[in-house]
Amino acid sequence: MAHFQIKDLTFSYPTAKAKKSLDGVSLSIEKGEYIVLCGKSGSGKTTLLRQLKSVLAPHGKKQGEILFNGTPLEQVSQRDQSAKIGYVMQNPDDQIVTDKVWHELAFGLESLGYDQKTMRARVAEMACYFGIADWFHRDVANLSGGQKQLLNLASIMAMQPEVLILDEPTSQLDPIAASDFLNTVRKINIELGTTVIITEHRLEDIFPYADRAIVMDGGKVIADDTPRNIGKLLYEQKNDMFAAMPTPVRVFYGSNGNGDCPLTVREGRTWLSKTYPEPTISTLPAEELDDEIENPALSLKELWFRYEKDSPDVLRGVSAEVPMGSLYAIVGGNGAGKSTTLKAICGICKPYRGKVKVFGKPIEKYKATELFGGCLAMLPQDPKSLFVKKTVREDLAEMTKDEKKIAEIAAICEIEGLLDSHPYDLSGGEQQRSALAKVLLTEPKLLLLDEPTKGIDSFFKEKLAAILCKLKEQGITIVMVSHDVEFCAKYADMVSMFFDGQILTTDTPRRFFGNNSFYTTAANRMSRHVFSMAVTAEDVVELCQQNREAQV
Repeated sequence: MAHFQIKDLTFSYPTAKAKKSLDGVSLSIEKGEYIVLCGKSGSGKTTLLRQLKSVLAPHGKKQGEILFNGTPLEQVSQRDQSAKIGYVMQNPDDQIVTDKVWHELAFGLESLGYDQKTMRARVAEMACYFGIADWFHRDVANLSGGQKQLLNLASIMAMQPEVLILDEPTSQLDPIAASDFLNTVRKINIELGTTVIITEHRLEDIFPYADRAIVMDGGKVIADDTPRNIGKLLYEQKNDMFAAMPTPVRVFYGSNGNGDCPLTVREGRTWLSKTYPEPTISTLPAEELDDEIENPALSLKELWFRYEKDSPDVLRGVSAEVPMGSLYAIVGGNGAGKSTTLKAICGICKPYRGKVKVFGKPIEKYKATELFGGCLAMLPQDPKSLFVKKTVREDLAEMTKDEKKIAEIAAICEIEGLLDSHPYDLSGGEQQRSALAKVLLTEPKLLLLDEPTKGIDSFFKEKLAAILCKLKEQGITIVMVSHDVEFCAKYADMVSMFFDGQILTTDTPRRFFGNNSFYTTAANRMSRHVFSMAVTAEDVVELCQQNREAQV
């Protein structure tokens, strides 16, 4: 018997008028399967997942049927759904309800009415299995994003669910934490036989190990097959979703590879070794940074900051200079102080030592109306914090009454069809685009972006990159904090590594990622034994083509 049977499911949100978020979706999910759900932002992935647990199902018009273990889902009690269907959300803070780690682990079991002996045994087991023992007694507020998400997963697994549903669970995690988290999910599927249904824009760590990949577009299922077949199918159809495929798949088809398409970095490494055992051209030129920057758009000098008087310093001597009209990326682990640095630039967090200069002028000498009116703007990590109205259109109108300007920005950010929707009814990627539109309406000269690619599909990342390039051409300087190393490698002009409250190193993307072992791109890990300084899939494809031409 299938765990879930979805029969001709159709759904539309109240404010969406005629638009269907789900359109005749029919699927069968067997027990113990590992399913990865792919699709552009707004394709219906999150809406579909939320329908699989009644308490999370959004309000709207629904048709069709969902069976859980052969029983209509609405007839399965809330207690059984809570115990048997686990759900990990995109934002870790949306799910945590208690103050201490051990309280959070026990909360679900307590709600289900388990006795104390059982609760203690389950909590202890989960703490050991997930490596939580060292921070078992800590306050949840002091955990990093990766720790919070791991805690959410452990709290759900303590209830021993039959199904684990994960909606973009790594969107706020750094690459190493994300990889560890997804490996744990895979371990749960293999060792415990738990059915896993996951949506994820970063497919490198899950796509090769899934039993099936389901691709959605416009609320419909357009493909349902093994991951290897899906890659081939999307390439042959010239589907936009091919851009989201793992790097080995894109390199293989992009360079007209022969044989079986590699899915993992390891398979890609083996394929490159066989195809180019002795490459004629083995490296790409890597530019060096200028030693001095004249008239920087942003200057940070020895910033020190702590949130509370007796707490440890979060910023410990942060210094940086950002050239005008450049895209400057800051990468690093969760909790290193990256977002705090952006808040210090805005004046939200006031360093007790050090100087922030924006266009050569100390930040404290700006009036608030002068600083945030056409000079500086920030897109925060949580886009929902910018929404205060009932529709996206009203939110944008709060920034300007110029309807023509609103229409232009809406077109750039591809949200024309979302203007009459409630911001909270949008997917994570759609919220991000709407928030970006609101920020751009202030016409800033210095734009701060905190995780701008979070929740955004590969297709729109290309559009976002085009927007950022256009802004740079207009002389706008962009400072971006991101866990998306692939995006930084492809589009940044400079990349800095943040660690232990300070910026340790700054270099060009090719030199930065080309010299790292772990904090680097899949393309670099796949090709470094054959090619050097190749940090994007496009770099590897270019070197493959150059070597093929050299052999002719």
